[in-house]
Amino acid sequence: MCTHRPSCPAAESTAVESPEARVVTAHVVAAHPEQGWNLLCDGTVVFDDSGELRPDGRVVAPRRTPAGRLVMAA
Repeated sequence: MCTHRPSCPAAESTAVESPEARVVTAHVVAAHPEQGWNLLCDGTVVFDDSGELRPDGRVVAPRRTPAGRLVMAA
């Protein structure tokens, strides 16, 4: 599915397990910000809440910051 060079690793690869690796390698091929998701060139659907749906059907839960770590503006 990926047509850019260098090609990104497959969605099943352990090289894409971290969100930072996915951002660097996979490109957005269909953006739907009004619906809160993007389709990446490796077939992964990435949601605005940082959750993912992989091409093989696996679900990656959103990576959320615990409430205690959030900084509140005064």
